[in-house]
This record gives sequence, C-alpha cells and structure tokens, in this order.
Amino acid sequence: MTANLKPIRTKSDYKAALVDVERLWGAKSGTPDGDRLDVLATLIDVYEAVHFPMDPPDPIEAIKFRMEQQGLTRKDLEPLIGSRTRIAEVLNRKRNLSIEMIRRLHEKHGIPAEVLIRPSRDKWVA
Repeated sequence: MTANLKPIRTKSDYKAALVDVERLWGAKSGTPDGDRLDVLATLIDVYEAVHFPMDPPDPIEAIKFRMEQQGLTRKDLEPLIGSRTRIAEVLNRKRNLSIEMIRRLHEKHGIPAEVLIRPSRDKWVA
C-alpha cells in the first residue's frame, strides 16, 4: 500500500489509521512498512492526546499503585514519609504530602513529581 501519510484530523482518519496500524503490526523496523507504522503510531498518539485526554492520576493512588508494582509495604515508606502514623495519615488522605516527601518518593520510586504535587481527588481533611 503506497497511500501517502497525512495528519489525522477526523474520526474517519483516525479509524483508518488504526486499521492501517493493525495491518502493519509487527513490521520490521527500518523497512518501509516499519517506518510507516512508526509514523502512524506518532500521528495516532497526537490525535488521542488532543481528543481523548487522560487526567493525571491521583497522588495517593499513584503511591499505592507503585507500592503494589514494587511489592512495597507501608514500612518501606518510612524513610520517605515518616512514622507509621504519618504514612497512615497520608495514605488515608488526612495529611498532604510535603515537598520533601514528594522529592523522596520521586527520587526513590520514580513517581512523577507532577503527579505527587497535585491535590488528591478526595478533599483533604484537617
């Protein structure tokens, strides 16, 4: 197929690009089909970012997800957040993360700082 690539502007362009990607899936990198697949994936990514934006995750959910991913316990968070009580307050949304907690969680576990700095989806309780 030698169809020219063009920006994805409409829903039908998007659907056609998805069909093309499915057809090209698994193409070797560096081949004409592989190059087309790479370009289509980039175009689809841009279209989806504009038309189907995703909200960043809640900071507490991000911490819990990372704990599950890495098999961490609350005890493992003590050097980063503080005492067991402080960890419970943070994970139960009774205390906000401090800048130092955010910095340590980001550096030690790779949780994006821009996620951690966001307000929690549940209102903070004093």
